[in-house]
Amino acid sequence: MSSISTPSIYLQGNAHKTSFAPATNTKPFHTSLKFPFSQSLTKVIRVNSSSTAKYNEVVVDEEIDKIRRLQNGSDVRGVALEGEKGRKKDLTPPAVEAIAESFGEWVTNGLEKESVEDVRVSLGRDPRVSGASLSVAVFAGLSRAGCSVFDMGLATTPACFMSTLLPPFAYHASVMMTASHLPYTRNGLKFFTRKGGLTSPEVEEICDIAARKYANRLTKVSTMLTIPPTRVDFMSNYAKHLRDIIKERVNHPLHYDTPLQGFKIIVNAGNGSGGFFTWDVLDKLGADTFGSLHLNPDGMFPNHIPNPEDKIAMALTRDAVLQNTADLGIVFDTDVDRSGVVDNKGNPINGDKLIALMSAIVLREHPETTIVTDARTSMALTRFIVNRGGHHCLYRVGYRNVIDKGVHLNEDGIEAHLMMETSGHGALKENHFLDDGAYMVVKIIIEMVRMKLAGSDDGIGSLIKDLEEPFESVELRMNIISEPREAKAKGVQAIETFRTYIEEGQLKGWELDSCGDCWVSEGCLVDSNDTPAAIDAHMYRVKVSDEEHGEHGWVHIRQSIHNPNLAVNMQSVVPGGCQSMAIDLRDKFLMASGMDRILDVSQIDKFAKSVRVG
Repeated sequence: MSSISTPSIYLQGNAHKTSFAPATNTKPFHTSLKFPFSQSLTKVIRVNSSSTAKYNEVVVDEEIDKIRRLQNGSDVRGVALEGEKGRKKDLTPPAVEAIAESFGEWVTNGLEKESVEDVRVSLGRDPRVSGASLSVAVFAGLSRAGCSVFDMGLATTPACFMSTLLPPFAYHASVMMTASHLPYTRNGLKFFTRKGGLTSPEVEEICDIAARKYANRLTKVSTMLTIPPTRVDFMSNYAKHLRDIIKERVNHPLHYDTPLQGFKIIVNAGNGSGGFFTWDVLDKLGADTFGSLHLNPDGMFPNHIPNPEDKIAMALTRDAVLQNTADLGIVFDTDVDRSGVVDNKGNPINGDKLIALMSAIVLREHPETTIVTDARTSMALTRFIVNRGGHHCLYRVGYRNVIDKGVHLNEDGIEAHLMMETSGHGALKENHFLDDGAYMVVKIIIEMVRMKLAGSDDGIGSLIKDLEEPFESVELRMNIISEPREAKAKGVQAIETFRTYIEEGQLKGWELDSCGDCWVSEGCLVDSNDTPAAIDAHMYRVKVSDEEHGEHGWVHIRQSIHNPNLAVNMQSVVPGGCQSMAIDLRDKFLMASGMDRILDVSQIDKFAKSVRVG
């Protein structure tokens, strides 16, 4: 870019640096940045001719931290709109542009050996009200990095990845703008290449580069695009892809093109991006979807949180299934990388039940395969999988961790066809190890139709009728008492102190847990192979026993990658077991170790006092 004599800065092609007209004095000048999405930013910058170059090299710690704190494991997330109590807006257009530019450069650098002249990147988004303005910043950043950009409009996270594979699109990379089930004030970015979703270390690298760009860029952002993105309709192609899978695998003997004829299916899209599955997949395959809920996209999410774990979402879907005598109910999260279902009797199937259902389906197709889950699943789920000839691998919490573990097991010669987290993220080897809530539902629908063709009217719920449920299950949170920039280190300190207390036997009957190939006794932090995965959050699981009941439960404590707190999950097969474990955790660890001085233990204390043990 050539030097300019006006304070407005325009993006030109794939320019990487901004030049300013040389200053002739030290008077302040004002830059007024006008955005095409009606936002302006005014800064007062004092320029000295002898030190102008130095300004471009200055890296301010606070400015860098603003971007680094946006990293959320393998995603970027932040507050995009004002109005959230206790949280300031931090996912701004300048921040998003810096991150998008860094991602574009990262993709381009990774394609150097392939001599790609035109790096093509797509962008999809959920219906959040901040999506339109932040999309402009993504396009600006990618263009600044020299990429050709393609606007998919309203889309799903799995569709963004598939846009890198399905012809004729086959982009080199893709970005999805979403904050999943979080409030409408939030937004974020997920990144994909043809190899899959980026890992936490890769996103950390991109955010680190972006942070330095953001801190060194005095004017922060470009003001407009000289070349607008190309608008494309990928979702129609993706919906056809899902329809074809159902038709081919059901192979209905009477009506091949409408294999769902005669089935009633309810969809609850929660006003997110999942409505397409109703009219572009189910309806076109012959299903009766009358009674479906909240299909129209609405970025304010007025009815309930779009989340298959949300009790309101599941209850509304259950009622709709029963009222319409439907064969199946489906609940999607906002960006459709997660889902849950309701069977024909109105039983919600999510969490461990959904993992069990998918395990039953996959083990029919791939006997003796390994099922990878996070370490919050029940002991009963392990028995369910083992009783069907499968192997259960417990691993670190975090959907990206679980999926990556499945990939690594397959690379090591251990067949793993299903990876699932209790949150509803589920990936299959046959589907590029992609966590796709729509594809998972496709698998369930195919099984439902096959059962009907085989003469069974029991419905998909019958596949998990022998799954035992834990007698008690609870999740509690402990906020970290510190400045935001110190919260991660304080969290690690508390969790490592917990490990020490367990190893030293200071909590009687508590023992670091282990399972099969994946050693939870190593804190779910390292792998037992020669190429351990990077640690994104520290966590441990312990099994708990006593003289009266033997082994009766477990406790899992971990860092949250979303917020400055620690999550504590507990399950027990005996009445009062969770409360008893909470009392021991409070008295024999938190209070005894002094960790109650850096952690807010009020939730633990309240639960411990809620019911008298015994």
